[in-house]
Amino acid sequence: MMQHAPIFVFIACLSASGVLCSADENLAPAEIKVGGAVIDVTFGPGPIDLPAPRIVAWISTAAEAVTEYFGRFPVPHPRILVRPTAGRSGIFRGTTYGSGGGFTRISVGQHTPQQELDDDWMMTHELVHMAFPDIAGDDREHHWIEEGMATYVEPIARCQTGKLTAQQIWGEMARYMPQGLPSEGDRGLDNTHTWGRTYWGGALYWMLADVQIHQRTGNKKGLQDAMRAIVSAGGTIVHEWPIEKVLKTGDHATGTTVLADLYNRMKATAVQTDLDDLWNKLGIQVSNGVVTFNDNAPLANIRKAITTGR
Repeated sequence: MMQHAPIFVFIACLSASGVLCSADENLAPAEIKVGGAVIDVTFGPGPIDLPAPRIVAWISTAAEAVTEYFGRFPVPHPRILVRPTAGRSGIFRGTTYGSGGGFTRISVGQHTPQQELDDDWMMTHELVHMAFPDIAGDDREHHWIEEGMATYVEPIARCQTGKLTAQQIWGEMARYMPQGLPSEGDRGLDNTHTWGRTYWGGALYWMLADVQIHQRTGNKKGLQDAMRAIVSAGGTIVHEWPIEKVLKTGDHATGTTVLADLYNRMKATAVQTDLDDLWNKLGIQVSNGVVTFNDNAPLANIRKAITTGR
């Protein structure tokens, strides 16, 4: 398995005067250096109980996961705006845009405890979006492929940096992936714009692609290779690509036609997937919320390879 250089993260918190801030200074701008990128972090007006370095460390952890999965951080100089929200806790309203080299804004409640930062998925989800191009054409038509990619890749990236266990990932997928299955009246992923089909139907497409790439390459390559190739070719949020270019670039990297074939099957047709059968083949067993693995299952080695990474 190919190894890559370790990830180095440099965080500098700056006060208004431009000097390094101490841990008790709140809401100071910051600079994160990770995966070949420099990320500028700023704060909107309002209070947050936790000091700024804790918030910056949370963002850095997410950026490290993205770097691990894609081999580098996808854009060289993105910006992140953290918007404090008084009187509440939690992380919410994350959105990411391609403008200005990549821009994410996300809200953090004033009383958000450290544990919520440690358990959060949204920051990683938003930064994963930076590793995929804006798809040309009708925004609604292909919204599923962008949101589905971030939904599927986010937990795998966090697993590869040790922030989630494989049991957590597959347990969540077994629980939520059925929301992505087509229901009556479905007209395929390009034409069905429900929440479930957009996020979990999109995630289902990418999961099936991941498994099939591993199968067709004798478990030598997976979706991670395709996604790294797309980023390396410039397929990031700051560029607009037709969907055919995305699929062709990813397929070329794996020596297969999985992405294009699966898209052509699922884009305008309600393709049903027997998830119970797939979990069994991957060796994933869930009983009363407890996940166990059967390493003798026919696709168990593929399950392991997906979360182990490149």
